[in-house]
Amino acid sequence: APAGARQRGIAIATDGNGRYCHVDPYRGASIAVAEAARNVVCAGAQPVAVTDCLNFGNPERPDVYHQMQAVIQGIAEACDALGTPVISGNVSLYNETGGQPIYPTPVIGMLGILDDVSQHCTMAPAPGDALFLLGSSIEQRLETLAASEYLRLEHGKIGGRLEIDLQLEGRVQRAALAAIRQDLATAAHDCSDGGLAVTLAEMCLAADAGLDAAGAVVGNRLDAALFGEAQSRIVLAIKPERRHDLVGIASSMNVPLEYIGAVTADDRFRFGPIDLPLADLRDAYENGLERALAG
Repeated sequence: APAGARQRGIAIATDGNGRYCHVDPYRGASIAVAEAARNVVCAGAQPVAVTDCLNFGNPERPDVYHQMQAVIQGIAEACDALGTPVISGNVSLYNETGGQPIYPTPVIGMLGILDDVSQHCTMAPAPGDALFLLGSSIEQRLETLAASEYLRLEHGKIGGRLEIDLQLEGRVQRAALAAIRQDLATAAHDCSDGGLAVTLAEMCLAADAGLDAAGAVVGNRLDAALFGEAQSRIVLAIKPERRHDLVGIASSMNVPLEYIGAVTADDRFRFGPIDLPLADLRDAYENGLERALAG
């Protein structure tokens, strides 16, 4: 390319959550689209199109047929709200084990366009950066634990009522993209499986940096604040002196914004009551699957 010319690029994300769609196939499918779009936004790309892979049990069963219908409606509503048409896809049916159907599992592939790849964003902040939660407050309601990893792992339950506001989702994505394109955000990461605590841990591990957010206001439902899976949330890292610029973007788009804490150069992860060495988080993150499979 000529010197100084912009180079366009693409960002691709795939998302799906069978647990969500088992609880509510309509909202679960909408959430899959929203999360996939959120992921490409966090890379600095504008979501433009969707491909899907729809996985179900035997469609001759009324309950499975209903799941298919609800999932398709949920995808359609989210794609319409976010301006991302479905341009291709495939379907896999009759997926069963012992006569029992799999969870309805739509997998969404989202394509995003970067007008200038030099403006791409990662999820790794730098020491000294300030972290903000875009889309909601840190404090969360009990209901945000619906169908969450925390509810399944700690309580052995899969249930609750899923929630997503697609209008808020669109505003959150536009605000995050504006912050990235204005060279305001130094890092971005969507908040999804595992909740805010897991999102922050992933960012710190990617940066090999600590976090000082011991003063974060977590409210009365500690479990929900740490591990609730409320939708339409993105963690943005910025230089502290750019705080007012970010506040201006969020305010202009009517998007909630709350300060979380500061990225540090030490090896401690401090978020609310959590205070752990980064090495412990890395061990759990990188070796947990191996230990689980070993029994």
